[in-house]
Amino acid sequence: MKPFALACLVTLTACSDDPSALVPADQIIGDTIPSPLTPLPGDAKKGALIFADRDRGHCVLCHAVDGLQTPFQGNVGPDLTTVGSRLSEAQLRLRIVDYQIFRPGTLMPSYYRKHDLYQVQSDYDGTTILTAQEVEDLVSYLRQLELDRSDDG
Repeated sequence: MKPFALACLVTLTACSDDPSALVPADQIIGDTIPSPLTPLPGDAKKGALIFADRDRGHCVLCHAVDGLQTPFQGNVGPDLTTVGSRLSEAQLRLRIVDYQIFRPGTLMPSYYRKHDLYQVQSDYDGTTILTAQEVEDLVSYLRQLELDRSDDG
């Protein structure tokens, strides 16, 4: 097993007994969360709004997407225009839920984690940034980007 994968497993195992964990460790397989977090499928149009919305995901603070009609897209994180061709839905889901698993100490927030967080305003302590449905909407949007590019030729 590669050291990176082993480190991820160690990290996930450490959280598996945490009663506040929203995604049980046994639902995380390798670098994925294969099962959707909600019974309803994600909505790519809502995901695009969450991606750009300052009060929700605000992903554009650090990331850019070609064709997104949002000014002042970021360049701190990678451009996500082609992320749908590089990562599966299951891989995207885990990265949105808790990117800290991949890069401890990263500036990217863990959007669906409510334990082991730092510098959280008291009003938001014990809550997640996004709901499970909003995570699924973002996953759908990011996957849809690749389909849109494929349609363009």
